[in-house]
Amino acid sequence: MEQNLKVYNSLSSSKEKFEPLSPPYVGMYICGPTVYSDVHLGNLRSFLSFDIVYRYLQHIGYKVRYVRNITDVGHLENDADEGEDKIAKKAKLENLEPMEVVHKYTQGFHEVAQIFNLKGPSIEPSASGHIIEQIDLVKKILDTGLAYEINGSIYFDVMKYHENTHYGILSGRVLEDLLSGSRELDGQEEKRGPLDFALWKKAAPAHIMRWPSPWGDGFPGWHLECSTMSTKYLGKQFDIHGGGLDLKFPHHECEIAQCVAGYGVSPAKYWMHANMLTINGQKMSKSLGNSFLPHQLFDGDHELLDRAYSPMTVRFFMLQTHYRSTLDLSNEALTAASKGYKKLANGLRVASQISYPFNQQGEINEQLDQQVNQLCDNCYHAMNDDFNTAKAIAHLFNILKKINTMHNGNLDISQVTSQTFVRMKSTFQMFVQEVLGLKEEKPSEPDLLLDIVLGSYREAKAEKKYEKVDAIRDQLKKQGIVLKDMKTGVDWAYEE
Repeated sequence: MEQNLKVYNSLSSSKEKFEPLSPPYVGMYICGPTVYSDVHLGNLRSFLSFDIVYRYLQHIGYKVRYVRNITDVGHLENDADEGEDKIAKKAKLENLEPMEVVHKYTQGFHEVAQIFNLKGPSIEPSASGHIIEQIDLVKKILDTGLAYEINGSIYFDVMKYHENTHYGILSGRVLEDLLSGSRELDGQEEKRGPLDFALWKKAAPAHIMRWPSPWGDGFPGWHLECSTMSTKYLGKQFDIHGGGLDLKFPHHECEIAQCVAGYGVSPAKYWMHANMLTINGQKMSKSLGNSFLPHQLFDGDHELLDRAYSPMTVRFFMLQTHYRSTLDLSNEALTAASKGYKKLANGLRVASQISYPFNQQGEINEQLDQQVNQLCDNCYHAMNDDFNTAKAIAHLFNILKKINTMHNGNLDISQVTSQTFVRMKSTFQMFVQEVLGLKEEKPSEPDLLLDIVLGSYREAKAEKKYEKVDAIRDQLKKQGIVLKDMKTGVDWAYEE
């Protein structure tokens, strides 16, 4: 197991050595989807970034409990404790029950996750399934005097909390600047301070999603759910908490405050944030018409797209930039990513075909042997440097050059030891498939391929090349397909 992993911690300004619990168990919590709309590419980048963290930690020997929540309650329209619940609003628009909306968009998220080959989490809790635990945390915070009740709603007292603990420690915000920059919003008059946030909101008569509580019918605040579910399944303090950069403030800042107030400790040792996705240098926005849904990329159905791009092309594109850096999407970048992905996919095919010539006694080139091992080491060094997939991919292409030259006979395989050869192959294959999560994309039109084979069959028959005819028949039969020579021509059927 690697001991030199370094993770960029948002609580500090430098990379720190990652020192997980011993024995090597890692608790990781990621803010999951809010299930009132389809998954956009910007959201997908965040989930993909932490899919890589999960995969690599497992690859180097950590036993990871990965918790990714489902936000199905508590998200209000302006994310400032006011307005209509977004899921309830969607339910009215689509004439559905709120939980039908939740199910619909949760299923949609899972389908997208599967298409992009995201590994499922160890636990996927929902906010609506943890109302009792959320009420219990509110009670704990009330007992400390860091929250107060007004008209059936419970608010966190930020100013009182800040007297002893820094509010803004994660985002680097200065409380005085936040206060001077705050503006009055509808409904804020009942708060003691403009920065106070809701732990529990009283439900208006027309509010659909509501639960009984000691303070009357209501619903939990947006920030409360993550504090509750992360600590329930990972303990009061765990290793990694992640999400998109847009969640650093106020969401994650409020999570820290809630946990310190309720449990006496900040929830996570390491806070990791994936940066935003831009489109041709512009911030992605519905109002600008430059936001993408995944299926639009696959179909090429968007005015900003020149053509369609496959799921693994998009995945590879997102891995070419470090997760903390801004990633700009363009046709040029996607086209280059398509070529890069196909090179790796072809490399997997070639790697599976070459083998070590144990019957040949070649002279070992120690310099070459050392060079190949260094290329393998470089892949781990890159990932140990805060999961730098961009550097790891560059090193994989260097390994692929060696594989290709061995495959085409320009480099004698026996010049490296069998151990080095096996390590080279396994490093390339495991990094591409297990760590980066790239998989081979089969042709999308198998019927077209079958038509091509049938054309070769007809041509072989016409030229009386019966050995080729028999070979095609045998190969297709192994795939469960039988050919039929009929008066009207050649047809095929599934073997019964």
